[in-house]
Amino acid sequence: MPGAGVGSGLGVWAGTRKGRLAIVAGAAAVTVIVGAVVAVALSGDEEPADRPVSPTRAAAPPAWSAAAGRWLRSGTGMRYDGTMTVGGRPVQAHLRVTPAGSATGTLTAGVLRADVVAVDGVTYLKAGPVFWRDYIGETRHPDYYAGRWSKAPASLPGFDIPGVLGPKAITEALTRASAKAPTEDVNGVPAYRVETAGAGYLLSKAAPHRLLSVRPAGRHAPRFAAAPVVAPGTLFAELRPRVAGLGGAADPGLRFQPGRLTFHNCDRNTNGCTVSVPATLSSPSGKVPSGARAALRASITSQGRPLGACRTSEPVTAGQSLTLRCTVTSGLWRRWVRRALDNPGSYPYEATAHVIGEAVGVKDVPKLLSLVDRERRAVLRAKSRTPGPTGASRPDAARSAPPPSP
Repeated sequence: MPGAGVGSGLGVWAGTRKGRLAIVAGAAAVTVIVGAVVAVALSGDEEPADRPVSPTRAAAPPAWSAAAGRWLRSGTGMRYDGTMTVGGRPVQAHLRVTPAGSATGTLTAGVLRADVVAVDGVTYLKAGPVFWRDYIGETRHPDYYAGRWSKAPASLPGFDIPGVLGPKAITEALTRASAKAPTEDVNGVPAYRVETAGAGYLLSKAAPHRLLSVRPAGRHAPRFAAAPVVAPGTLFAELRPRVAGLGGAADPGLRFQPGRLTFHNCDRNTNGCTVSVPATLSSPSGKVPSGARAALRASITSQGRPLGACRTSEPVTAGQSLTLRCTVTSGLWRRWVRRALDNPGSYPYEATAHVIGEAVGVKDVPKLLSLVDRERRAVLRAKSRTPGPTGASRPDAARSAPPPSP
């Protein structure tokens, strides 16, 4: 016989039903995700619809930028070290990026640390609750994301890691370099400066035109010192396990409005207890984002004693609403029900649950791993045939020099 909570406040439902195990009572509570959603708008002057468009031919990139692109494409990835400002406080960033743009590294703020991984164009973080609260701004429910991989909010690290630091993306940007690119010194090394909408890139004037520094766009964006990865095997050895752990990664950019929690097939059932929660995507509004998923995380207790937990996730359809169900089948639940059946009395129980966004389904992980494995084979094969790019002289574990001054 299902038990149900009664609505009580925005996003929180609580209630009780009393009785003996034969009419097992339950109180239910549901909380709703509170997350940040960042929208980016692009604007510009509109051209009259009837204005004729003159065909133009793009100028060929200068020889030095083409050579720099070849240097990046033939390399084994790049290492970046820099400092960015988050909430007025410094955060150290240390990242290694593969030629295709996958990345692994850390963000460090004093004793706080966040691990970083990027794959298939998306960046994820794993950090403790204090980091989520103080540096990401998730003040209401940092526990929803702490200690697990979660999609990085747009505010942190503040730029697109694969799109700004990936050698493939940089090579594409260099094809639009001007023959009259400005120059400046980077720690005494003469360099060309290539500006794009996403970042500024500094490359040595001397062949093979190494990438020396990257300055992502933004008021508080970091300035990275750049150096080639000379031990790609260690990069992939760290990257792959992180990608393998992305199944169930949360998405703080999705918010859901939950309905009433109900119990199903719990009374006298030693096999398990099912928790059901309907939910509707409330933010972002309008069209459902591609790949959006909702995840239910539920736990059951009796007078503060844990009886088990369960979780599930489902894709969000165009209708924006769905019902999520998961079943607690733990030994704790089975033993508790058996004791109650043997000793008639009042055995109240309650469920707490929350519905949050999910960025990566468990079934999506093999596809991501195949991308990593395919690139690893290609990079290590190329590394075995040719020496690393000129200028690679230190192991990846070593930190590069401090970021160049502005």
